[in-house]
Amino acid sequence: MILPKVRDPRFVTIRRGGTLTDADHQLLALWAAACAEHVLGLFETARPDDPRPRQAIEHARAWTRGEVKMMEARAAGGHAMGAARDLKGAARHAAYAAGQAAVVAHVAAHELGAAAYAIKAVRAAAPKPESEAAGRRECQWQRDQLPEAIRELVLDDQRLRNDICWFVFEC
Repeated sequence: MILPKVRDPRFVTIRRGGTLTDADHQLLALWAAACAEHVLGLFETARPDDPRPRQAIEHARAWTRGEVKMMEARAAGGHAMGAARDLKGAARHAAYAAGQAAVVAHVAAHELGAAAYAIKAVRAAAPKPESEAAGRRECQWQRDQLPEAIRELVLDDQRLRNDICWFVFEC
């Protein structure tokens, strides 16, 4: 579970009574897509003929451009997570990262799901002695990709939800 029991109004759009602007919602989706794409090869190595995670990332980006509706991006995210179900380790986590990135269009707070699963994928792919360090490097890479407009929001969200995101944001 990567979502809190009580929704943070900063991740609820203004239209729905929160404070999140459409522009920042789109930046969250783009950042989540970048996090997922960064580890996508870990899935594609295991399942080179399964396009679902890549399609989910593409749908996340297409949603930000207004080319697909939220429900289409959300459905693509579900399909990517379906691609993960019979896998283990890095490939599974990478597919989940892609799925989480696509569903940011539906619930902005899934942005941390994409990032957390990407870190878990990198950790799982690394040899045991290097796993934690690899995860910290991935976390730092993700932070380096954060647009300034959403940087403090995401960093605060990482602090608040680190415990329900497997403590992966300790970098």
